[in-house]
Amino acid sequence: MTFETVYPMWEAVRSRFTKTVTALTEEELSLKLGETSIGQLVYHTGEVEYIFAEWYFEEKSEDIEQPSLTDKEELLHYLEAANQFLIAAMRKLPEEKWNEARETRMGSSTPLEIVGRLMYHTGIHSGQISDIKKYGA
Repeated sequence: MTFETVYPMWEAVRSRFTKTVTALTEEELSLKLGETSIGQLVYHTGEVEYIFAEWYFEEKSEDIEQPSLTDKEELLHYLEAANQFLIAAMRKLPEEKWNEARETRMGSSTPLEIVGRLMYHTGIHSGQISDIKKYGA
């Protein structure tokens, strides 16, 4: 499995998430269901991309500042930086390592499996954002 095969699938899911976030208002970033706000979900999505780039694609990021969870432009910039960092890490991974399992705190997974998890993760949070917009306070 190569980057060229995985990238279009990742980009389709991730660009849809970015469009969802772009359409939010700053007021909506503060909406919550329980203890979780939309701004927290947006931040968390990028945060996981940085973490997985390190754990599964051998690329450690420098200390990244957490953006304001209520500043749409800061969150969008953070998301874009996280995505570009992950894509660069995926691009660098040699083809033979895509199916090589790695042990992390999450257990054993291959980089290929992780891209699938990231797509699922991003989709889940898109749905949560929709729910919070509809039912949140």
